[in-house]
Amino acid sequence: MGFLTGKTVIITGAGRAVLSDGRCGSIGYGIATAYAKEGANIVITGRNVQKLEDAKEELERLYGIKVLIVQADVNAGADNEAVVGEVVKQTMDTFGRIDVLINNAQASASGVTLADHTTDQFNLAMYSGLYAAFYYMKACYPYLKEAQGSVINFASGAGLFGNFGQCAYAAAKEGIRGLSRVAATEWAKDNINVNVVCPLAWTAQLEQFKNAYPDAFEKNVHTPPIGHFGDSEDEIGRVCVQLASPDFKYMTGETLTLEGGLGMRP
Repeated sequence: MGFLTGKTVIITGAGRAVLSDGRCGSIGYGIATAYAKEGANIVITGRNVQKLEDAKEELERLYGIKVLIVQADVNAGADNEAVVGEVVKQTMDTFGRIDVLINNAQASASGVTLADHTTDQFNLAMYSGLYAAFYYMKACYPYLKEAQGSVINFASGAGLFGNFGQCAYAAAKEGIRGLSRVAATEWAKDNINVNVVCPLAWTAQLEQFKNAYPDAFEKNVHTPPIGHFGDSEDEIGRVCVQLASPDFKYMTGETLTLEGGLGMRP
């Protein structure tokens, strides 16, 4: 029994992805695994139903917890309040509470320069990342307030450092950082803590980016001084578990994993 037994976490973009060597290649799934080991009930969303079903089967089989999967895609052409509202409704109908919201989902056309970026490509990043975080935070707020819960949002070094070929991705991630800071200020009175994680983990998406855009990869992605990229579960997932623990309650800040170490920045 972990310390999150009986708690409920929503993790967006948590389908199971696999690296070329067969290891798990999804930050969202790594987070879900870390929470499953602490006994939490888990709600995972994404666009690919098969990846969600694969994640559900493995998590329930290995850790004996319950996983609810909801296909959800926040995009420029959708009724996004309804999309997110359905995720929240199914969560409450199934588990009756929301303790942690983790906005991990993000799509982008990384590798395309600003001058060549299309409006559709820009919208892809903004809706899947920034707008999704906005809609989920609004919809979950009453239940997070009741549970005195936690929000964990994901930003990136792309925005912090201005990575080549990642204009829309960087803009979305910087928007998420600003949104999170405002939420931390406004929701502190409700005992909801809000944090941002800026990870550098080796994922299937990063692996695909390296293969598709080797020049942009070499310019922007560098092995951290610690000598390896972050592990989706052991390093990124465990950080997210820690941020939902009683020891971190009522703290806000940014957890930086970009340089191979962890630190809090208010």
